[in-house]
Amino acid sequence: MHRLLIHRAYDCPKWMEYLFVYLGVLVGMAGPIGMLIQHDLRDWAQRQNKCHDYLLHGSKIIKDAWWQLNCDLVLNNPPKFEMEDRISKSRFYQLLEKTWMLQQLILAVPLYIHGGLAWLVWGVSVRIVISVGGHWLIGYFAHNQGDKTWEVEGAAVQGHNIRMAGLLSMGEAWHNNHHAYPGSAMLGLYKDEPDPGWWVLNALHNLGIVKNIKLPEQLPVRTELVIVANNMTQRVERTQEDCKVAQFLRKGI
Repeated sequence: MHRLLIHRAYDCPKWMEYLFVYLGVLVGMAGPIGMLIQHDLRDWAQRQNKCHDYLLHGSKIIKDAWWQLNCDLVLNNPPKFEMEDRISKSRFYQLLEKTWMLQQLILAVPLYIHGGLAWLVWGVSVRIVISVGGHWLIGYFAHNQGDKTWEVEGAAVQGHNIRMAGLLSMGEAWHNNHHAYPGSAMLGLYKDEPDPGWWVLNALHNLGIVKNIKLPEQLPVRTELVIVANNMTQRVERTQEDCKVAQFLRKGI
């Protein structure tokens, strides 16, 4: 959802886009339009030479947790964002934006019928707490400490790669890479950076379902991007490759 709806890092059929976005909404953070607006605001603020602590995760961990999980930031003079008509005028996205909390009933009802209160609590409430809390926790460390391959000159906030969370976050924890190449569909840019989100997209691309994948070499050159790592010559870049599962499925079809 992040790489598609927000960054348009690849193209796919409308039904797949809606499926990915719907699964993202089920995480329980917000509706698709709300998440897009909040993401754009945070990205805009972090690229300035000064940034509010709320938007850069700049406070101590307890204070930042309280802010991020319980508070909203209201700006007196917010920047104006122009959202594409394909999103703002989509009836499907408008419906999800109005009913994103109610979408949990799609899971809650069958869980309760099948397993009672315990399945309902673990399948909905605990899952949302872990997902939203985990999203904040990885975001906190990804903006404060971890490995860096690049720095963006002039930006108030630098992203960090959180190696131990690479698999758990479907590759989203390679946040230094994302700050360097926000339009890339691949976030784990090197062979030693597991990126399950990319594995899925690569397999779907092999099947011809996902197209026009954007990688760092297809993105505009950023003169403000500076390499700060010392081991670049020792690392192997990840590239698009044949997927054995996709090959098997193609033969079956």
